[in-house]
Amino acid sequence: MELLRHILLILHFIGLASLLGGFLVQTKAIAAGKGTIVTSMFHGALTQLVTGIALVGVIQMAALGDIDNTKIGVKLLVLIVITALVIYFRKKTSVPSWALWSIGALTVANIVIAVLWR
Repeated sequence: MELLRHILLILHFIGLASLLGGFLVQTKAIAAGKGTIVTSMFHGALTQLVTGIALVGVIQMAALGDIDNTKIGVKLLVLIVITALVIYFRKKTSVPSWALWSIGALTVANIVIAVLWR
């Protein structure tokens, strides 16, 4: 189970990199008013969602550590908002800058929650 947890954690980080990297690639286009949701943002958000839920399940099932359910609930809520924004705007040719900046800010907020919330 420990190996499965490590694999899921690596995939979770890959999803984070894809989501945040996709946003960062769009920052120049956002400034020009032509930002879009790139495919990597969509796949990153879904990867984060699936692997995050799987990580919590594996850790609780195998008793690999203690889970702060409040922290996980907050992170899940933030990720659901990110995913909803990505899915809603992914087929649009031009995305409002507030939506893209919200996706980027919420992604960074989730990182901060993961690292600093003890």
